[in-house]
Amino acid sequence: MLVEYFVNGGPFMWPILLSLVFGLAFAGERFYSLIMSSINAQKFFEDVNNTLDNEGVDATLELCEKTNGPVAEIFHAGLSRVHRGIIEVEKAIQNAGSIEMSFLEKNMIWLNAVITIAPMLGFTGTVAGMVNAFDAIAAADDISPAVVAGGISQALLTTAFGLIVAMIIQIFQNIFVSRIDKLVLDMEENSIKLVDHLYEMEVKKKKK
Repeated sequence: MLVEYFVNGGPFMWPILLSLVFGLAFAGERFYSLIMSSINAQKFFEDVNNTLDNEGVDATLELCEKTNGPVAEIFHAGLSRVHRGIIEVEKAIQNAGSIEMSFLEKNMIWLNAVITIAPMLGFTGTVAGMVNAFDAIAAADDISPAVVAGGISQALLTTAFGLIVAMIIQIFQNIFVSRIDKLVLDMEENSIKLVDHLYEMEVKKKKK
């Protein structure tokens, strides 16, 4: 049935199909990337605290290097500047956070492009179908439903498929945006907690 609809939709169905494949490819890449970036941030923070307190900064840096995800990356950036003071740690975390944000949002623009272009292709196919319908009327000198049915059917199919493609990719995009927001929140919360912990360690050293 779908193949029949696809064939009846006319030539504009092909670019709509290509836009779907294009969008799904980038959706797959984003899905894999975000899954690889996902860790239990609370447990990781506890591990970092314990390692800092018991084994020192170098061991904690090794732990960060062995852990995937943006939280581990910003922790590594901050801890590598500990010897320069808390202010430098905060700057390093902010800079690393901006870079990690860019990585998290990488290729999202292509999903937006598919969401925008697929319906436009469908509407263009609609216009082409209506033009064909009016050409058929002019050629037959008749406005009976049988004459215009083919063109109208083609017009409706391209619109429908273009909108369906946009909705599919929009669902993926919404899921990814939600996940990115969660990762950004984890980065912000845990970076603040790390700086606070480093400050407490510094105060304890001064008291000794």
